[in-house]
Amino acid sequence: MKKEKDSLLFPQREEGEQELNFEAGIRPKSLDDYVGQEKLKANLKIFIEAAKARCEPLDHVLFHGPPGLGKTTLAHIISYEMGVNIKATSGPVIERAGDLAAILTNLQDKDVLFIDEIHRLNHVVEEILYPAMEDFKLDLIIGQGPSARIIKLELPRFTLIGATTRAGLMTSPLRDRFGMISRLEFYNHPELQIIIERSARIFDIAIDSQGSWVIACRSRGTPRVANRLLRRVRDYAQVKADGFITQQIAQEALDLLEVDHNGLDKMDRKLLSTIIEKFNGGPVGIETLSAAINEEKDTIEDVYEPYLLQEGFIDRTPRGRVVTPLAYKHLGYQVKECKD
Repeated sequence: MKKEKDSLLFPQREEGEQELNFEAGIRPKSLDDYVGQEKLKANLKIFIEAAKARCEPLDHVLFHGPPGLGKTTLAHIISYEMGVNIKATSGPVIERAGDLAAILTNLQDKDVLFIDEIHRLNHVVEEILYPAMEDFKLDLIIGQGPSARIIKLELPRFTLIGATTRAGLMTSPLRDRFGMISRLEFYNHPELQIIIERSARIFDIAIDSQGSWVIACRSRGTPRVANRLLRRVRDYAQVKADGFITQQIAQEALDLLEVDHNGLDKMDRKLLSTIIEKFNGGPVGIETLSAAINEEKDTIEDVYEPYLLQEGFIDRTPRGRVVTPLAYKHLGYQVKECKD
């Protein structure tokens, strides 16, 4: 996608659209509109084209990676590219076999079923899902005791798209039944800048390329964070300036939000400084760290750690988490000397 650089971008229209459905509005509809994940996109284009040429449903797909990178968006794009409907749900919602049966029997041929947080599926439901994925058949037990009987239901040929932030918690039998398993990676700054400028166009936000670059650099490599920061910077610009986001306005707004130039927020810095000050830089176990900063263990592992690991601020060792010299320098601490 070609960027418009070196010019003032996206002046406000005479009458701005309402933001009631902004999440749906900013979600790209096709692979050509989707920014980033280039290798994944190239593979999906091939697989989708081949499936359509054979008049078959796309093979089951599993997306995994940190939250906010576009797993749900890709599921909707696949349904659009295949020209079929999509039904979305999440793992914890499907509590009983009957819930799964109701969903699957309402699908049409080649439809997409998207299950978010699929690693949280009930184990009983998961067992019933296996024949549905492999043979497009559903085995249901009706009744109890001696009068119980098994009913086999024929299902339409469908595509299951699973998304998870914790691929390691999925059982091997479920994971192995996906024909395509792809990890979504963090985005680079130019990709995030394109996403921010596209969102600004949809939100009717006046912004220049320097302002969008500042936001991109502080977005933790995550489009969801980038769009959230864009809306908060817009609010600041509307109240404190003339509504136009420049480099200076973006910096002032993000400084007020306590998001630094590396994208670390208050909780990121608290996590790192706690390890440095209370545990001499580590190693420290995740349970101890969770209690020390009063944050859920799963939130630390899913939300904060992936980016800190990616940027080299923290290491995982068999004994626990260790803060790196880069984090010491970033927070202004004297680097701990290594002792043999």
